Amino acid sequence: MEMIAAIGRFTIDLIREMGGVFILFVSTIKSLFEKPRLHLTAEQMYFIGVKSTLIVALTSMFVGMVEVLQIYHGFHKFGAESMIGYTVAVSLGRELSPVLTALMIVARNVSAMAAELGTMRVTQQIDALEVMAVNPINFLVAPRVIATTVMLPALVSLSNAIGNIGGYIVGINILGLNPTTYTKNIQIYIETTDLTYGLIKAAVFGLIISLIGCYMGLETRGGSKGVGISTTKAVVAASISVLVADYFLTAFLF
Repeated sequence: MEMIAAIGRFTIDLIREMGGVFILFVSTIKSLFEKPRLHLTAEQMYFIGVKSTLIVALTSMFVGMVEVLQIYHGFHKFGAESMIGYTVAVSLGRELSPVLTALMIVARNVSAMAAELGTMRVTQQIDALEVMAVNPINFLVAPRVIATTVMLPALVSLSNAIGNIGGYIVGINILGLNPTTYTKNIQIYIETTDLTYGLIKAAVFGLIISLIGCYMGLETRGGSKGVGISTTKAVVAASISVLVADYFLTAFLF
């Protein structure tokens, strides 16, 4: 009986929070027609995009290197080593780069959004904005949502490039693959949609995770303990949302 009650409470909380995120999305769209916050948006784009470059590049390099080793183990049995470069490029472009980059941004930036907005909520700074007739959605949320939605595809493009370079280095220098065949098959078989689908995923992931981070921050209650709880909830919810959205986007775009 207790388990059924717990499932019921979890379901109600999930529906309430999904509704809250959707309402925040609508409010953010409306706020875009108010005063533009170009300076704040540029600051967020620098923080989310430029300052995440190193961690995204480092992660992508090792993902590409590992991907080549794993694929070689299977393709070598069938004499299909010539297709390793293409397979790595497709898996990075369609799946690995968008998902892993989004998870890196969740860990680095979405947690920061929830903590920053949560601290502003519990210290009544957001209430002060409303008293001064400043819309907190327009001032705080919209710049973060726009910046994340725009910069995530850019980071995914970087991830694709660095990941393929890492795969090429391992494939040619360690596994002894033919460099001409490696790159030639990528040029022959890769399609534009193999890259554009990944960029579409990245934009959708950016929109979802930024809304979740801002929503959890704005809903913070209970002082410093509440800020910690909101930050944890934001990271968990955003990470799960990326994986769930990835399935539906893959099924739709496949």
